Amino acid sequence: GTSRQIPQTIIIGVRKGGTRALLEMLDIHPNIVVAATEVHFFDWDENYVKGIDWYRSLMPFSYGNQITIEKTPGYFTSPQAPERIHDMNSSIKLLLILRDPTERVISDYTQVYYNRVESHKPVQLFEDIVIKNGALNTKYKAIQRSLYDVHMEKWLKHFNLDQIHIVDGNTLIKDPLPELQKVEKFLNLPSRIMSSNFYFNQTKGFYCIRSDGRERCLHESKGRPHPVVNNTVLEQLYSYFREHNAKFYRMVNHSFDWH
Repeated sequence: GTSRQIPQTIIIGVRKGGTRALLEMLDIHPNIVVAATEVHFFDWDENYVKGIDWYRSLMPFSYGNQITIEKTPGYFTSPQAPERIHDMNSSIKLLLILRDPTERVISDYTQVYYNRVESHKPVQLFEDIVIKNGALNTKYKAIQRSLYDVHMEKWLKHFNLDQIHIVDGNTLIKDPLPELQKVEKFLNLPSRIMSSNFYFNQTKGFYCIRSDGRERCLHESKGRPHPVVNNTVLEQLYSYFREHNAKFYRMVNHSFDWH
């Protein structure tokens, strides 16, 4: 009685915002099934040309009462993804998880830093990438990805605001349950995720998951220590994002506790 379904919900981003944590936590819900990997169907042309049947073939099997969810953080910043997703299903529900944009930039850098170290490639200090000739390097991809207002504008050309639920990534890490209950409501699902599904792991410093008699934490690549960043550089980043954040708050009729 199962079949592969095109997702009724997509986690569209943002990269280093907590998309993996959100997906794994939603996977606790009996009415949710999740795609195992990031599909990159709507943002990579070489995948998009393979067509919708190829996309469906990568989804898990589900029962009729289950929602299929896939997550690809690259969708949020992709110029093509909003229109392509709208063409597939104009009434789809989208999940967007965001965190403080400066923290997101540092986390983005940290992931690339560790990947380069593991591949024995040369690495640069955060400050040397973010500051060029004494000024903020606003062309740095990690900074561009944190301009939430710029990207959101593209999504709102194709979707109504009530189709996009924004999850507070900073809150999800500190206290997951309230954020997940809001998602259950947004997806019109019965409330099934409970506080007993989470326990705080002192060693890792974040919540891990307990479900079906098993305990699991996110991959060791998650929650890596960030570099200590020079205060002057931090202030420059806060200052740069301030106006963008204010514009974003107006767009979505909601404020966040960001610098």
